[in-house]
Amino acid sequence: MPQSTTPLLPQTTYHIYTHANGSENLFREDENYYHFLRKYSEYIHPVAETFAYCLMPNHIHLMVRMRNVEELLKFFRLKKPNLQGFENLGGLISQQFSNFLNGYTKAYNKRYDRKGSLFMSNFNRKPIEKASYFTALIAYIHNNPVHHGFVKDAGEWPHSSYHSYLLDKRTKIAREEGLEWFGGREEFIKVHQELKKKDVMLEL
Repeated sequence: MPQSTTPLLPQTTYHIYTHANGSENLFREDENYYHFLRKYSEYIHPVAETFAYCLMPNHIHLMVRMRNVEELLKFFRLKKPNLQGFENLGGLISQQFSNFLNGYTKAYNKRYDRKGSLFMSNFNRKPIEKASYFTALIAYIHNNPVHHGFVKDAGEWPHSSYHSYLLDKRTKIAREEGLEWFGGREEFIKVHQELKKKDVMLEL
């Protein structure tokens, strides 16, 4: 079962997802999506590699692998020069995600003159331990807008990492390793289409 208190450990892959409070939306206009990704790059890219993301109007899905101990210590020591060991790296990583979501909330509240929390109190995280689950999770995340009836094909939704896998443009998505799991771009597209047709919903 996913847990909101499971520690985020170095070199471990997770499915991370969270939802807006009540009937709120996380994104009201395109600029909200762009701002979210800019802040994501600032806060999360230093501590995790991203294999997939999908931003929906009222919830988000991420598939990320935390960076190794050496990379994490280097980053956090810039913020905390007296950091000695790695015993609390999981707590520091979780705090980084919380700071990211809180920062987005503050900007969102200021833009729309609202108050209070925007996201649910804790974000969910589920460790991904089976290699066979990696490609299925990426395809599930990219097909999320299809499952919710927003589009008929993953490529029609503009706010996901699906396009980063098919274009040769520079990206911070771990595209090359992700494509290796699928066996190339053609297989990447094929798996997404197969899971869409079967309307596969992973156990969250």
